[in-house]
Amino acid sequence: MWSAWEKPGLGHLRLAVRESGVVADGLVLGEAEGCPFRLAYDVRCDANWRMRAARVGVPGDPPKVELLSDGEGNLTGPDGRAVAYLEGCEYVDIAETPFTNTLPIRRLGLAPGESAKIAVAYVDRAELQTWPEPQRYTCLETGGGGGLYRFLSLDGGFTADLPVDADGLVLDYPELFKRAFP
Repeated sequence: MWSAWEKPGLGHLRLAVRESGVVADGLVLGEAEGCPFRLAYDVRCDANWRMRAARVGVPGDPPKVELLSDGEGNLTGPDGRAVAYLEGCEYVDIAETPFTNTLPIRRLGLAPGESAKIAVAYVDRAELQTWPEPQRYTCLETGGGGGLYRFLSLDGGFTADLPVDADGLVLDYPELFKRAFP
């Protein structure tokens, strides 16, 4: 569980990591611009943390965002048609949860000093729309108890140093989220 850094908010993640793959589903309760919101997500990956499916929406309603992936950056909608404007996006980044930072951290397996540029399908909570966004992850340090990674949005210039636990889950995301329960 994570709490919002300053505003009211709580995110709950249920994560199952098995030999057959990864299943993550979460619920986020928060406040934005003076209004409360609820957001549900479901992300599925193969055993190598390659995204295979992502669904995001309001709990109880059909997902507003539904992407299926071949794990190589080719995304389709639920109807099987290619989502051309997201071509090359191997990851999903859901703005309202730090969980999606775990996907590249686990998949890339960066050593200290190494970095990688990636493309993500960025999901905005307000409109529940997606767009491609280039990002860079740099491993600053690793150890038995976790590590430290620098996140950089290459389009917006936003940067954050993210401490993670031994599972690659973000502990604190400065200014946005802090771990509320392990």
